[in-house]
Amino acid sequence: MSITPDPSIHPVHPLHSTRPATPTPPTPPVPLSALLAREDLGLRQIAGPASPDPAIRWAHVSEMADPYPYLLGGELLLTAGVHIPAGAGPATYFDAYVARIVEGGGAALGFGVAPVHDTVPPALVAACDAYGLPLVEVPPRTTFSGVARAVWQLMAEARLAELRRVTEAQQSLAAAASRPDPAPSVLRRLAQRVGGRAVLYGPDGTEIAAAGRDMGAHEALAGLAAVVRAARGPASAADTSAGVHLAAYALGAGKDAGKDTGQGFVLGVAAPDRTPGDHTIVSVAAVLLALLTGEHRSGTGAARSSALVRLLLGAAPETVAPLLGDGGRDGDGDGDELWVVVHARAEASDAPAPDPVTASALATAFGSSLVDLDGDVVRVLLPAGRELAPQPGWTYGVSAPAGPREWPAADVQAARALARARATRSPLVRHGERPALADLVPEADAAAHARALLAPVAASPALVETLRTWLSLHGSWDRTAVALDVHRNTVRQRIARCTALLGTDLDDPDVRMELWFALR
Repeated sequence: MSITPDPSIHPVHPLHSTRPATPTPPTPPVPLSALLAREDLGLRQIAGPASPDPAIRWAHVSEMADPYPYLLGGELLLTAGVHIPAGAGPATYFDAYVARIVEGGGAALGFGVAPVHDTVPPALVAACDAYGLPLVEVPPRTTFSGVARAVWQLMAEARLAELRRVTEAQQSLAAAASRPDPAPSVLRRLAQRVGGRAVLYGPDGTEIAAAGRDMGAHEALAGLAAVVRAARGPASAADTSAGVHLAAYALGAGKDAGKDTGQGFVLGVAAPDRTPGDHTIVSVAAVLLALLTGEHRSGTGAARSSALVRLLLGAAPETVAPLLGDGGRDGDGDGDELWVVVHARAEASDAPAPDPVTASALATAFGSSLVDLDGDVVRVLLPAGRELAPQPGWTYGVSAPAGPREWPAADVQAARALARARATRSPLVRHGERPALADLVPEADAAAHARALLAPVAASPALVETLRTWLSLHGSWDRTAVALDVHRNTVRQRIARCTALLGTDLDDPDVRMELWFALR
């Protein structure tokens, strides 16, 4: 399926031209009003409608009594009236003459009042009014070649402006794709650029995200998206509904070598107009959204599905780890490779919750397709050893490298590292990997000591986590409140409760050290 011919590219004159569509120049058309505004030309419209503004695509001089065979459509036809016979009935002649221009798709008629005629014939004015053809008076001082040159100058200026608009739009869309919420940002920028509405549809046809003003074509656009999705391959389609221009683009690779690699996502656009520049802008947005919604590696979807089923059926994590790809530091595929867990959250407190497409895009930036969206937090699992550069607009917590058996503990580490990163306003915090005092004590003895010391507060996970966070942030009430998403007074109350239950002085550094050792 391909995009249907667009009326803005293959124009049909509103006066019902009978001429088949003809290829038009690659430059944007020039509105007649722009020519009339040129003071150096001195043109004046004396007949025909002033609205809508006719689009001029060429300037053509002809003194043929029947110009129809020589018209392509969209011309400003220039004549000095040499073809007007002296003995013919003027009303009948001009009526037939104007009718043929309209049938040929002419956009407007320019009549030079010298040297053949001193004034525009009144019968020609009446015929142009009757057929709705704009009639322009060309003064004696203005040559037809000067009018044609002005048309091409205005076309060149319009072409340059269109190229500049497309370039700026491409840069704007690329910048939007790098934001923490890439897909919604791209849709917002696209809607602004085309002056309409942009919608991202999921594989099941649901509206995942949308931006822009309501164009009143929800059902028509969703139906067009369904047609493209059903094509099962690279596809696009265009339509018009109640004067609104609709377009839909499949965001997937379709079927390749017998394997379905398409994702089923579709971009839908509804706009009041659709120029070639708009088509280019929408195509750029479609490419960006295809990258944001696509799989990072082919074949990973089936592997992840297999791993999930095996876990649900009771398989141990280390037995399914090889299905997820090679981890770090080992790579022999025996399930003991090392991985890290990343927790990410939008930097701004008022940022919208990430959607599945945003989470997928973030994971792709890390080089992983193993992603989970948990409320406001995006969790990513990726092989250890990969470079993790801070991403603009995001705050990260990264666990220590861990094998599949330690993934739950690594998840907790990443969560605590994220909380510390948010509290300290750091873009990225890693869980500590250096040797600690706990390594000098046998694990069983350390665990027994910790259970005994923390027994008074162990029944309350909120107290334990608050104490842990408060100690890690050096007793800062405000940063602890930020890390835990609670009020600072709640932190004070919980620490006071811990002090009472533990029966100790939490301002004593020795006590703090011992408690931190136990919590670790």
